[in-house]
Amino acid sequence: MATTSDFTSKSFSIANKNLKLNTKDDMAAILEDLSKQLDVEDVHFGGNTIGVEAALALSESLRKLKSLRIADFSDIFTGRLITEIPQALKSICDSLLECPALEEVNLSDNAFGGRSAEPMVNLLSNHPNLQVLKLNNNGLGIEGGKIVSGALKTLASHPQGSKLRVVICGRNRLENGSSESWAEAFSLHNKTLQAVKMPQNGIRPEGITAILTGLTSCAGLRELDLQDNTMTKNGSIAFSNAIKSWSSLEVINISDCLTGGRGGIEIAKTLATGVLKELKTLRIQFNEWDERALSPLSQYVSNYGHKLTTLEINGNRADPDEDVIENIREALSKHNHASALDELDEMEEYDPEDLEEESAGEESDVEDEGQSEVEKDTANTSPPVVQKETDLDDLTDQLAGTKIN
Repeated sequence: MATTSDFTSKSFSIANKNLKLNTKDDMAAILEDLSKQLDVEDVHFGGNTIGVEAALALSESLRKLKSLRIADFSDIFTGRLITEIPQALKSICDSLLECPALEEVNLSDNAFGGRSAEPMVNLLSNHPNLQVLKLNNNGLGIEGGKIVSGALKTLASHPQGSKLRVVICGRNRLENGSSESWAEAFSLHNKTLQAVKMPQNGIRPEGITAILTGLTSCAGLRELDLQDNTMTKNGSIAFSNAIKSWSSLEVINISDCLTGGRGGIEIAKTLATGVLKELKTLRIQFNEWDERALSPLSQYVSNYGHKLTTLEINGNRADPDEDVIENIREALSKHNHASALDELDEMEEYDPEDLEEESAGEESDVEDEGQSEVEKDTANTSPPVVQKETDLDDLTDQLAGTKIN
């Protein structure tokens, strides 16, 4: 919602031509055309594969683009060796630092992993006009996440101040290990940050809580996407507390976050107090919400959801014909948004006996979140079973039933 346009009236694109650009000669015709458009505002090189020598030649031309606002280099390393990517990436990123008007960088869908995060640091730490960063599906991992978020922390202290509005970093296996660093980075950009998207990162409740704590100082936040991470009750409580800080929030996506019924209650009750009157999109699919959460949700929609045009609740626990669902439909219709509700073809039946099982599961989860791996291992009072390392031959013998002690 808050990203700049993909294309402007002054665009240069070779996107999705499946070109294999290895050498300076491979780039010659492309760069000749680019040299005729030095006032270009956006470039699109995604969907091709760029080698070290070609990237170096390209970087020399990029430096001349003083009006460049949008740099799209998504999916540019298909088939490249891990030894090639850092050099090529550094050439491109360092040249973009010399483009004073640059606002948006898209390096998504480049599987360079954490080992190639370092070449981006100079650009991400030092470009004063950077507003939109897209790093989706790069396999950064924990260490790569720390490197990128660390660079953004440095950017926040730039003498010209921060302009960072949008951070997109989904599908990167960030997990809990980089959450504290991301939280600090977000808090340092609290005056400008408007959208954060971190779906499918394997982040668990402790990490979710850390990230939300960092974001609570970002009063201007308008979009938050944490889809397909894990909240459970603890993360849901943190979320319900955090949304009180974001009166301008327009988009929430926490589908597939395993909030559970009790977590859903916490979130829905907070929504029902009217803390989010600007919300346009709410995605909470497949979270095990039942009537206890859906009822206060319907109250929220009725009393405060006048701007809600997208509501996705499929995959939760209620019959589509139940009163609570009908109440949600009526509430949306009251605001002339009857079409806002998604399909409900995967709703589950709710059994009140599930509450007891759910409570036990949440207690177990809380214990797990509060223990280190060592504490979990030593918590069992039974004598430990000591196993010696088994080599391949031993394993073969065991499987064949011929192991002789």
